[in-house]
Amino acid sequence: MAKKYRLEGKCPQCGCSSVSHLSKEEMDKHFKGLDNLELDCGECMRKFTEKAATACPEYAKDCKI
Repeated sequence: MAKKYRLEGKCPQCGCSSVSHLSKEEMDKHFKGLDNLELDCGECMRKFTEKAATACPEYAKDCKI
């Protein structure tokens, strides 16, 4: 089974937190080379940014972000 990375974020607008589990390929497709990740809140539908090292420290470490 492929390794999954845990991507976490907390919406600054409503305070909702979200967790996603993405493969390395999915992370690379959406976030490769980015220091800040743009995420969507599932509750209030606002877009917000999260530092890659905060949102997914394991991916940041593996990819030397």
